[in-house]
Amino acid sequence: MTPPTTADIDPHEIIAAVRLGMAAIVGQKAAVQVEYKLDDSPVTVADRAAEKAITNHLEARFQAPIIAEERFCEGRIPDVGAVFFLVDALDGTKSYIAGKPDYTVNIAVIENGVPVFGCVGVPETGAVYYGGLGLEPVLELGGRTTKLAVRTAGAALDVVASRNHLSGPTRTYLEGLGVARMKLVGSSLKICLIAEGKADLYPRFGRTMQWDTAAGDAVLRASGGRMVTPAGKPLVYGRTHRPGEDVFANGFFVALGDPALLKRKGIITGS
Repeated sequence: MTPPTTADIDPHEIIAAVRLGMAAIVGQKAAVQVEYKLDDSPVTVADRAAEKAITNHLEARFQAPIIAEERFCEGRIPDVGAVFFLVDALDGTKSYIAGKPDYTVNIAVIENGVPVFGCVGVPETGAVYYGGLGLEPVLELGGRTTKLAVRTAGAALDVVASRNHLSGPTRTYLEGLGVARMKLVGSSLKICLIAEGKADLYPRFGRTMQWDTAAGDAVLRASGGRMVTPAGKPLVYGRTHRPGEDVFANGFFVALGDPALLKRKGIITGS
């Protein structure tokens, strides 16, 4: 079998897969059924229904390997080459269970460690963010399409942070910055708000997996922003093959809109 390339991937099919995942979640809203995985994180029927809808669609159209959260937790971890998909069919499960609107559906196309296309859907509102592979970064909502672009940061920053995972190290990091407002939000929607020009910064000094961030990262990059390590390096996606690695996990990171923030004191810690 010839290894896939991004030339083989129609991004409109990725957007269609996200919409199928959104519809599957909405179809399960009447009765939220919760189970717990081995790591004590929650999973619902909606997580599994959305992932099945997405992976069925992708596998019917493309040959690229798929790393998807629930499959991964079941031990279904294919080898990945230069091009593969990262799928988080329901990011923000805790928000979903709690009846909050800030959970998302995420698909990213990865090429040589770089998220070259991402699509993020918000089932509660119908919003769909996407960008990359020749498509300009946009937000589709209510029949309207709005181009995405990050904003220029002012002296005081608008910060988005995790509602359910706001760690001590993240709070310590923020203490050294000029923060005007901080909004707690679930899921990859935080990254999309930066791409939309509605926030400046999202620091995450805690555990995340690559499928949590890849789609939003692609949208943010396409919109002019960055997701970087504390040392200022771009996030890299894929298996590192380091001994004892936490496979497909991210390190700490900072998502930012205005690239000029990379030169502002305190944004990059160097560690």
